[in-house]
Amino acid sequence: MTGIELIAKERQEQIEKHGRTVALDDEMNQGGQLPWAAAHLLAKDFSEQLEDCCPDGWDEEIWDKMVGKTRIERLSIAGALCAAEIDRLQYRG
Repeated sequence: MTGIELIAKERQEQIEKHGRTVALDDEMNQGGQLPWAAAHLLAKDFSEQLEDCCPDGWDEEIWDKMVGKTRIERLSIAGALCAAEIDRLQYRG
């Protein structure tokens, strides 16, 4: 799979498997949590302290699972989180 395909697959999973809608993301992530989480997932290779950096209002167990994934999986999640933030901003108009 290409990078864009992995990101699209991850975003689709966020929506279908985890029930993340644009409205829910807007309600729960107005403090910049989506891009913040994406940036921290990208930085994981440079810091081992990310397990202690769960975004505000997020489930710590889920965050720990994301942080523990492979680099490619974290990159895919980070890309999907950026897409979710774009969707959220467009939703707000």
